[in-house]
Amino acid sequence: MHTLDLLDQAIATAKELGYQIRREWLDGQGGGVCEIAGKRWIFIDLSLSSMEQLDQVLEALKTDPALEQIPFPSQLGQLLGRRRAA
Repeated sequence: MHTLDLLDQAIATAKELGYQIRREWLDGQGGGVCEIAGKRWIFIDLSLSSMEQLDQVLEALKTDPALEQIPFPSQLGQLLGRRRAA
């Protein structure tokens, strides 16, 4: 599966878990997960490659306990599993 497809699936999974997604040009200075006014956000840095953007989303999702409750594509699951083990 292509990186962009995995990124789209990771974003869809994040939205299903209740995250708001914001794509911004952050010039490599940030991104990741935060909470603002009781809502969970994932900021994706558009200055990064698609693989690095995928890494930002996976990093945000890896510790979410609700992740076990939803189905997602097997390749995305493998990537998340490797991150959780690290």
